[in-house]
Amino acid sequence: MLHHILVKWNEGEDRAALLEAVRALFAEATAVPGVGEVQVIPNVIPRPNRYDLMIVLTLPADALPGWDASELHRRWKAVYGDRIASKAIFDCEEGAKTL
Repeated sequence: MLHHILVKWNEGEDRAALLEAVRALFAEATAVPGVGEVQVIPNVIPRPNRYDLMIVLTLPADALPGWDASELHRRWKAVYGDRIASKAIFDCEEGAKTL
């Protein structure tokens, strides 16, 4: 499964610095049982109606509770939670069929 985290930072946040810090944090994510791949992808079109960052974790659906309970996930929320204006979570099957 693919676990997508879309993030819109608060106004005034240093998006470049946050990108590097989030990349460093999520570089450790594959140590969480079940997490196989991690992508940290910045938005390239800076418009007000766009999210700033997408994080994609590849993991089996039954590993999601372990991710949610992980120390890294707790650190993510503690360090960055108050810097986030809005967040969306989207889960889908890897290789899902498209039209």
